[in-house]
Amino acid sequence: MKEWHFATAYEAIADTVGDEPALICDGVTRTWTEYDDRSARLASFLAGSGLGVDSKVGIYLHNSNEYMEVHHAAMKFRGCPINVNYRYQEDELVYLLDNADAEAIFFQATYSERIERIKTRLGKAKVFIQVSDDSGNPLLEGAYDYESLISDADPMGRINRKSDDLYMLYTGGTTGMPKGVMYANGEHCAGLCGIGAMLGTPVPETVQDIGACVAQTLEANLLQRGLVCCPLMHGTGIWVGAMITHLTGGAVVTLKNLGLDADLLWKQVEDEKATLATIVGDAFARPMLEALDSAEKENRSYDLSSLKIMLSSGVMWSQEVKEGLLRHNDMMLVDAMGSSEGSMGIAVAARGVPPKTASFQANEDVKVFDENNSEVEPGSGNMGMVATPSAMRGYYKDPEKTDKTVRMIDGVRWVFPGDYAIIESDGSMTLLGRGSNCINTAGEKVFPEEVEEAVKSHEEVIDCLVVGVADEKFGEKVVALVSTSGKAGSEADLIDYCRKKIAGYKLPKHIILVKEVKRAPNGKADYKWAKDQALHAL
Repeated sequence: MKEWHFATAYEAIADTVGDEPALICDGVTRTWTEYDDRSARLASFLAGSGLGVDSKVGIYLHNSNEYMEVHHAAMKFRGCPINVNYRYQEDELVYLLDNADAEAIFFQATYSERIERIKTRLGKAKVFIQVSDDSGNPLLEGAYDYESLISDADPMGRINRKSDDLYMLYTGGTTGMPKGVMYANGEHCAGLCGIGAMLGTPVPETVQDIGACVAQTLEANLLQRGLVCCPLMHGTGIWVGAMITHLTGGAVVTLKNLGLDADLLWKQVEDEKATLATIVGDAFARPMLEALDSAEKENRSYDLSSLKIMLSSGVMWSQEVKEGLLRHNDMMLVDAMGSSEGSMGIAVAARGVPPKTASFQANEDVKVFDENNSEVEPGSGNMGMVATPSAMRGYYKDPEKTDKTVRMIDGVRWVFPGDYAIIESDGSMTLLGRGSNCINTAGEKVFPEEVEEAVKSHEEVIDCLVVGVADEKFGEKVVALVSTSGKAGSEADLIDYCRKKIAGYKLPKHIILVKEVKRAPNGKADYKWAKDQALHAL
């Protein structure tokens, strides 16, 4: 009896729908047979280079077919893929790769000079593999060429794997150094398989059932084409965008270009007949809505008829933006409340189902606890911290952080990702924000996300981040960094606008207008940048 495991699941899918597309990027399509074969050749090379069970493989690549091939290859030989932020500079790269104990590093040719400068600082690295691109950079001395390696290697044979093999995702969050969130490969695989029900596909009860479920999906013409709009190097991209799509036998569609080009994304939906698109809240949804609005005004339009679902996770997705997208296309909008540490709930909107901001239906087994580890009563109005019985094992090489996040309450193991919420009388959950960013002003707690949503509801505001800055009178004061279309009025006008939206103590004491609000490539807030800007301006 085979155990749950991503690599085992993908192999079963390749055996069932081998001729169907698995990877699509910039006009290059790999079938499931090709995907599994190329990954098997990479796995053979890595195993032959001395990597084994739980060996870490760093993936320092942009969105591409190659990213997914390396990810699959690492798990094939029971290793562990490590996501690497392609925006990291030398010291950040050394910290992450050293902390992860990376033994193999796949990198874009465009970063070859950076790798050259740090490779002697990576004591555990055994092999470096370069993926060519349009940078024109020659092969780094001592590195292997990706395509040559695949051509020369024999595919690794199928092996038995263990469900408790290590799977890990590095998350930087909004503060602190990156940390590896550990999962059992099989448990994580089974959990993501269950989400297939949302896509209308049958859900396997065991890994042996996957082939039959995918065969039924093919017969029903429900194989998905999932466009990953956000970076694969972050959890939303790789888990929600890619791995859920793959576990239902679908094709993962990516683009190699960096930055957000909303028109290019809609063109991909049209050209590749994408059935679902994965984004990260308003950071992606607002520009994508603006592109649709502009196209409409110019009497041109995109064929979005194939797109049935848009999925988001990680940051706020505002009500007015959801309403705008639904006006352009009849689809389901799935707003997932979750983090690298675990899933907590979802909000679903569609035509006829009014969308809301930050209101979620909590997963059945999710609870909210107060500071005394007592469960918060629905409808009490009391705030608490969200807890989930996540499969997360803890943080890699960080027992202190693990102890703060994973707690035993009445004999039950709970994971606390750090989000605060209120449970409403109907059982829904209103998300307040991350405790690490909470602003304490005159004894009142203010969550930046709530203030940001109030500011962003102004029709001329493009984006906003809110931080707390030390204040002699109040302890901390609320400061907003705001980018606008140029017609939003003065600082006082924006503050007056917000008075109608939030309580007086939550109002920004200062609004700092900036050309652009800085965010990470996955759309998440860069609160460190915002804090630095606020301190410099005040």
